[in-house]
Amino acid sequence: MAGRVPAAEAGAPRPGFGGSGFTQQRPSASVRTRPIVALASINSMRFPVVLFDLDGTLIDSGAMILASFRHATRTVLAREIPDEALLAHVGGATLDDQMRALDPTRVDDLVASYREHNLPLHDELQPCAGVVEALERLHEEGRRLGIVTAKRQVTVGLAFRVLPLAHLFDAVVASDDVERNKPYPDGILRALELLDARPDEAACVGDSPFDVEAAKRAGVYAVAVGWGGIHTRERLEATGPDAFVERAEELLGRL
Repeated sequence: MAGRVPAAEAGAPRPGFGGSGFTQQRPSASVRTRPIVALASINSMRFPVVLFDLDGTLIDSGAMILASFRHATRTVLAREIPDEALLAHVGGATLDDQMRALDPTRVDDLVASYREHNLPLHDELQPCAGVVEALERLHEEGRRLGIVTAKRQVTVGLAFRVLPLAHLFDAVVASDDVERNKPYPDGILRALELLDARPDEAACVGDSPFDVEAAKRAGVYAVAVGWGGIHTRERLEATGPDAFVERAEELLGRL
């Protein structure tokens, strides 16, 4: 069951965090502790808590996701589906639901084919341009950072085994930690609970319209980013984000 680290164990290594990255056995949302930052510093921040989407926001996975969708639909359905249709629900619905929208009679086969193609590609993952530097700056300022993603915890672990980002985050909420995924606010609200934060203290950063909608429903500041390459700027702006940024460096001025 998800929860905060007991005080007696706060100094002990937390499975799934630290220099070794996430493990693949993480059954629920996770939270970690770190040294307390001066209260005056925290109080001067506009948003002491910043939540991030993962795919297309932190990791440059858009091309990888599209390639795996193409592989699955060509292999299982033996037909071509427009890229726009394949990517339409990325960042919101679970993989099962996305495949159900493509063919409700072949969901299991489509998911299996997708994962068979997709999992080995995680070894080639790269962070989005400028993201690591922005995260490190936010972390150094004492902000509490979290991830809210439509990925499963095990897949988050695969990404963080390749990219050494896990130590920068205080909480991770994945699709298997909540009953409803984005655009519902459940994941964001769960992350706020883990971080003991109020909605007005938090901003949510993401590259999909589902991130923006979930943030608005949760009552947090919604920042849409344009570098994901999965969803168009027009579609993002149509959801009414509080801010739109094209480069990771611009985040610091918005938060």
